Amino acid sequence: MAYAYWKSGKTKDLAVFDLFFRKNPFQGEFTIFAGLEECLKFLGKFRYSESDIEYLRTTLPSSTEDAFFDFLGTLTAADVKLFALAEGSVAFPRVPLMRVEGPLTVVQLLETTLLTLVNYASLMATNAARYRIAAGNLMLFEFGLRRAQGPDGGLSASKYSYIGGFDGTSNVLAGKLFNIPVKGTHAHSYITSFNGFAELKNVTLQGRNGGKPQDLLKLTLAWKEKLLSIFNVISSEASEGELAALISFAIAFPDGFMALVDTYEVQRSGLLNYCAVALALNDLGYRAIGIRLDSGDLSYLSNVSRHYFTEIGRKFNIPWFENLMIMASNDINEETIISLNEQGHKINCFGIGTHLVTCQRQPALGCVYKMVELNHYPRIKLSQEVAKVTMPGSKDAYRLYSESGDALVDLLQRSVEPPPKVNEKILCRHAFEESKRAYVKPSKVEKLLQLYWADGKIVKALPSLEEIKGKVTSSMKTLRSDIKRNLNPTPYKVAVSDKLYHFIHDQWLKNAPIGELS
Repeated sequence: MAYAYWKSGKTKDLAVFDLFFRKNPFQGEFTIFAGLEECLKFLGKFRYSESDIEYLRTTLPSSTEDAFFDFLGTLTAADVKLFALAEGSVAFPRVPLMRVEGPLTVVQLLETTLLTLVNYASLMATNAARYRIAAGNLMLFEFGLRRAQGPDGGLSASKYSYIGGFDGTSNVLAGKLFNIPVKGTHAHSYITSFNGFAELKNVTLQGRNGGKPQDLLKLTLAWKEKLLSIFNVISSEASEGELAALISFAIAFPDGFMALVDTYEVQRSGLLNYCAVALALNDLGYRAIGIRLDSGDLSYLSNVSRHYFTEIGRKFNIPWFENLMIMASNDINEETIISLNEQGHKINCFGIGTHLVTCQRQPALGCVYKMVELNHYPRIKLSQEVAKVTMPGSKDAYRLYSESGDALVDLLQRSVEPPPKVNEKILCRHAFEESKRAYVKPSKVEKLLQLYWADGKIVKALPSLEEIKGKVTSSMKTLRSDIKRNLNPTPYKVAVSDKLYHFIHDQWLKNAPIGELS
């Protein structure tokens, strides 16, 4: 396409493209915009190297003129302007996430990379935000690296799930690169690697406040005897190999003792062994963190676990023991969390993997990149499907708020129109349905598209990852709860100004062919 543009003498034509999506993902009514920072980094590095051009010479037809390759070698994003929503903003169908202006050939060549960088990032952040709504204030950790679409997909999933509302990740590289809190537990293989106490090479641990190292095995076995009556089991029912593994893990991580308890049997082995080790650590001044449940009836087992933690804490006057963390994993999705909430679980924290990072409910967002203006003349794409008819011309977007601070409607206007004003009545129209219209008198008006790239550089300060995460939280708070709910959410209104409405339909009529009957 770039060669055809060049061959047609269109390299100096000035184009405007909108990057937007047509439908919210996951059968919801909101989307989180993400990926802007990566797009700006890409613009800064956009150019064709000598090796790139040599490769293109081998793939394009032999009839391609040499001057075209010389032209490619001169291309940069210096003459491009990029307007965008703030990263982390809530976004809606047809409202441009980005408006890209510049030389036609250049902005056309940017299309695929910009879509790649925005599509997955926004889908991932939206998925994470939905999990955050389902989980409420419970902690959420991303555990999906092993199931992600390759290492790059895994890194992106860690980054954008954190932006969307997760508290941390098991991906250590993501922690290093993006300063995301890193959390994780051992695997079942750690437990099964031990057969018994004979395999323990070291059984001593120094107290947290110093002093002579104590025999943790001896302390643990003493506590186990005291707990048998509480758990109503005999000692031989609990796995010795599991207990040995937990002791060795506690010696390695006395301040971070978090362990799987479902390798063999939760109630008759895992919980008993864990509590015995945790109480032995308490004798030495350490506080265990909690357990992870990775199989079985998570609601029931979490209630059983909390019951034992509470009983032990009260019987032995150890108040913090009642509040040990219970983490649940095991192929959890959004619906699982909602169901667990209805069942009255006692889980503090979820580790989410496959369903989060692969976005199994909807694997792609479906952003598109459409030309809307060329050399200051509007361009429109028509279709028998009204949803695929584009809105021509350069546009600005505004969010209108109610007196209570709720977002009421996103309003699209032609860029040549004056912005809407606070406390002035504005006619908001559906872009394609004549009878759908309403007056809005906003208490606050927010301009959504801001200039981020011009003259070959970033022109607006970029927020940190923490600030983007905060933007997601604050932006989501402006939406009514019925818009955010999981089942049958209320659609958020996106409207056009009266002038843009008539402009769209004038362009539609001008470009639609007139049939002839005979």
